[in-house]
Order: sequence, then structure tokens, then C-alpha cells
Amino acid sequence: MTLQRDLLRRVKIVAAKRDTSISALLTGAVEDIVRQDDQEVTRRRIVERLRGGYDLGSDGRVPCGRDDLHDR
Repeated sequence: MTLQRDLLRRVKIVAAKRDTSISALLTGAVEDIVRQDDQEVTRRRIVERLRGGYDLGSDGRVPCGRDDLHDR
């Protein structure tokens, strides 16, 4: 991997401040990116399922009225 000289200098400073290596710093950053991507994919999948709805076996009809459900 190639980094611009100024960026590499800044990364070295950040790594030193965090008492870690450049490799560990970059590994952590890449892991964060991958984790965020995984979460986004999961979120999209959940939204798709919710938009599709669930078959509750009622064919979209309510088998009884409100008064039947709430004895009044």
C-alpha cells in the first residue's frame, strides 16, 4: 500500500499518540469499515423484510371487529 508522504507522517503521529503501530492503527480502521458495511447490509435486509410484510394467515382481513376484541 502506498500513502502520500504527508499522510504517512500524520498517521505516524497518530499511531505514536495512541502507543500503537501504523499496521495496528490501519487494521483497526479497516475492521471498522467492514463492520459498518456489514451493519448496513443487515439493516437493508431487515428493511426489505419489513416492507414485504409477514403472512399472518388472515389474507389481509381482520376476522373479528373491534368490539369483539374489547368486551364492552
